[in-house]
Amino acid sequence: MTDLDLLHFEQLKKDVQGQYLKEHTPSQDDISKWKGIDIIYFQEDLRKKAKGNISEKSFYTYFKSSPVTKLPRIDMLNLLSIYAGYDSWYEFKKLHLFAGELLQENENLEEEELSELEKTVSAAPEIQKNEFQPKKVENTPQENTNLQKSNTENQSVNQNNNTTQQIEISSVPPKKNFFKKNAWALVTSVLITITGLLGFKDVLFSKTYKYCFIDKDRGVSVINTLEIMVVKENESPLMYKIKPGECFYYSTKDKNLKMRISAPFYEPLEVNRSLENAPEEEKIELKPDDYKMAVYYFSIKDIKGGNPDEQVALIKQKRNQLENLISNNAVIYQVYDNDTYGIESLNKQKYITLVTTPTTSLKNLNVIEMKKDNKGKIVSIKFKIATTDEKNK
Repeated sequence: MTDLDLLHFEQLKKDVQGQYLKEHTPSQDDISKWKGIDIIYFQEDLRKKAKGNISEKSFYTYFKSSPVTKLPRIDMLNLLSIYAGYDSWYEFKKLHLFAGELLQENENLEEEELSELEKTVSAAPEIQKNEFQPKKVENTPQENTNLQKSNTENQSVNQNNNTTQQIEISSVPPKKNFFKKNAWALVTSVLITITGLLGFKDVLFSKTYKYCFIDKDRGVSVINTLEIMVVKENESPLMYKIKPGECFYYSTKDKNLKMRISAPFYEPLEVNRSLENAPEEEKIELKPDDYKMAVYYFSIKDIKGGNPDEQVALIKQKRNQLENLISNNAVIYQVYDNDTYGIESLNKQKYITLVTTPTTSLKNLNVIEMKKDNKGKIVSIKFKIATTDEKNK
């Protein structure tokens, strides 16, 4: 990568901006100032014309700052070049050469050859600095031992008996020393075993319980991520998150269990269980908040009609339904995953415009939190448009 490549990329960003402004009117003409719904519409146009997509994180990395300090991957460069009207990133650079710039078609090939050369050099065996020298073999003269003949005729029988008695007597003390030396090892082993049992007593004597959650009205698994707070005496509560369709497994040796369960589209529930005679598996019913579900349904359902007039009628119907459900003073937030732009505030009309514009991004809309007042009007909405990778997890 050269400084000229970075300058070419800044040119490409201007061409991409100009291409989008030909058919669209974002909140700001400068692409570095786009956010929220502007980015969503740009992603939709990119998928339509270049048959590809860039993530929201990549947009903030390469378009929100200028000039950039690093170049995107070649697939993203090719995608943006195609969107701007060129066949590839190479063709774009070729048609925007600076004075004195020489663009080589085989530049990628040279980099590959250089890489192969480095691998070949690194794989070559090292030449030993010291030559191999044979070891000196020392010839040791073999000692000649004179075997003396022993005269057994002069040995008495009494001496042999004394030798045998001494051997038998001296064989007893080592047995006593063996038990003395290994007594501490035996005691230590017993203490380690007892300590291990005490350390793992919670695991050995605990019991695992399984709790599954179903929609009380529909008889199916809940459609939200659940937040479960386990409350224990004289301890801080434990928080767990359970994905839709999954069950909650909890191991404990306690005799009682207290849980507080909450989800965006269900009424909160507090569960108290005596575990002395409780079953190991149980299904817990959650009562849905139909009002919140209606708002969610109206927000994400597709608007498709047989003809343009029918589609316009469906959009108008959807806007009227959301107008009646959401308060005029509702506080609405869109949550992002990047550090550059973590959260964005929308008013009621911007939110309705966002969810009534038919784009593929609405299929990834997740409502994190929704609150209503005593009159039944939605006063708070917090939502997120998940990326494709997040939806596949």
